[in-house]
Amino acid sequence: MSAHSDLIARLPKAELHLHIEGSFEPEMMMQLAERNRIEIPFRTLDEAKAAYDFNNLQEFLDVYYQGMNVLRTEQDFHDMTFAYLQRAKADNVVHVEMFFDPQAHTERGVPFGAVADGILSALERGEKELGITSELIMSFLRHLTEEDGFVLLDESTPWHEHFVGVGLDSSEVGHPPLKFQRLFERCRELGFKLCMHAGEEGPPDYVREALLDIGVDRIDHGNRSMEDPALIQVLKDTQTPLTNCPLSNLSLCVLGDLKDSPVKAQLEQGLLVCVNSDDPAYFGGYIGKNYEAITDALDLSADQIIQLARNGFTGSFLPEADKARHLAAIEDVAASLA
Repeated sequence: MSAHSDLIARLPKAELHLHIEGSFEPEMMMQLAERNRIEIPFRTLDEAKAAYDFNNLQEFLDVYYQGMNVLRTEQDFHDMTFAYLQRAKADNVVHVEMFFDPQAHTERGVPFGAVADGILSALERGEKELGITSELIMSFLRHLTEEDGFVLLDESTPWHEHFVGVGLDSSEVGHPPLKFQRLFERCRELGFKLCMHAGEEGPPDYVREALLDIGVDRIDHGNRSMEDPALIQVLKDTQTPLTNCPLSNLSLCVLGDLKDSPVKAQLEQGLLVCVNSDDPAYFGGYIGKNYEAITDALDLSADQIIQLARNGFTGSFLPEADKARHLAAIEDVAASLA
């Protein structure tokens, strides 16, 4: 437990970097495999849990895509999403902006509607029953082609009103942002907010492309930005949000030690960095545990923890009035410390 555990627990939080398929716990994977009568390569829960152990992004992605093979029906996607929301509620998450990867499902023959409607119905239920507001972000898989992305964009047209934005994820190295420049230009024309994973395993140039050539609204990860002083200045001047995921960085060996995380340096340099869980079922913890781990590793102060929570709302796609309401709630918590 962190010395600031009570503060972390009390702070209202926004989660801006969460892949819903990455919240798929092994227990639920086993249950859905049985429900859908699907053979999986694990005979026991312990075997399934052992598979959630990997050394880099590609090894993780191999397990990630294998596990989601049991997701077949609208009910499956609803159950997975609501399970995440219940865990998020326990960490005092009051707003989430969630990624989903439809191409990983449609290429398996699962209808787009089953995926989107299952997630959306759970998000609606989460607001009613748990008080968690949400937005959904449709992600393109970067190991596929830009043309594949246009096919998805067209196929998803009936649901566009339900998505706040689009993202870009999956294997980063060798798939720079500019590979998808035309696709993201079209998404901007359609009114979507733009997010891109960049600078996780890829070089600072990928962050530069996403930020300056494509004009994204948010950078997911962005760790390697810190290697480029000019890029740091642009991120500071534009206050482009950076969605850092500490335990993800550790699990994927992006960092050898959380003490090497850029989060504290980013805070000290005035960057708009926030803490998130990424794929919590695979990376050892939901958002509360990420706050705890990064606080311990970097010896963050109470003020810095509070600033991370503020940044989550400031960097969100919420209307300004909603941001102000959540920021006021954070100030109430901060004032109680005085």
